[in-house]
Amino acid sequence: MSRNYELMREMDGNQVLSSSRSIGPSFIPEERCNRALPRQLAGDVMEDLVQRVFLQTTQKQPRMVVFAAIDHGNGCSQIAASVAAALAANTRGVVCLVEGNFRSPGLPRMLGMTDRRGLTDSLLEEGSIQSFIDPIWSGSLWLLSSGSLGANSPSLLTSERMRERFAELRKTFDFLIVDAPPLSRYADAITLGQLSDGMVLVVEAESTRRNTTLAAAKKVRSSRVQVLGAVLNKGTLPIPT
Repeated sequence: MSRNYELMREMDGNQVLSSSRSIGPSFIPEERCNRALPRQLAGDVMEDLVQRVFLQTTQKQPRMVVFAAIDHGNGCSQIAASVAAALAANTRGVVCLVEGNFRSPGLPRMLGMTDRRGLTDSLLEEGSIQSFIDPIWSGSLWLLSSGSLGANSPSLLTSERMRERFAELRKTFDFLIVDAPPLSRYADAITLGQLSDGMVLVVEAESTRRNTTLAAAKKVRSSRVQVLGAVLNKGTLPIPT
């Protein structure tokens, strides 16, 4: 059993999944896409994560989940996008992928889309939240990008307007997947997590430091944010079940 697995078990006692390769072939039928999607993470891992976190029948389904890496560059945005795609492909619900990363946003570029108006604009302007969202797949998967960013944009995360917009998103969509900045650098993921039904942590194998990982997980829990699971990205060994 790998040291990475032992670390993940210590950090998180719930759902732990490993992606043995960072990027794999797309598992989404091309005929369903009307925009270019990134090459997905291993499809079986993402579908397993969807089943374990979102589709459990023994407990209340989480509808808004924040994905946050421990460190920058752990692959959180790709995992969030892949999970959103797998969720849209495996349920009848409508999914919105939300870019809550106001520090280093990258989802529109990853998806081959233009970052026009998005979340920050919806916080400063009037209008339905739907006017700030772009379709990825017609009817089933949508993107709310970060929008226009300025030096004070991160402060908008704690505004009452943010709470109102996420309440509106919950009414509009069945599921919300929120991509957040890394936990080791900013408090943004905690703020977003407190608006959500829980958080999935992303750790990169052989890269993320043990002490940093455990400290971040402790901080999440002490902020009363539920840890729904964890993903060990780029693991070289499969995690035993």
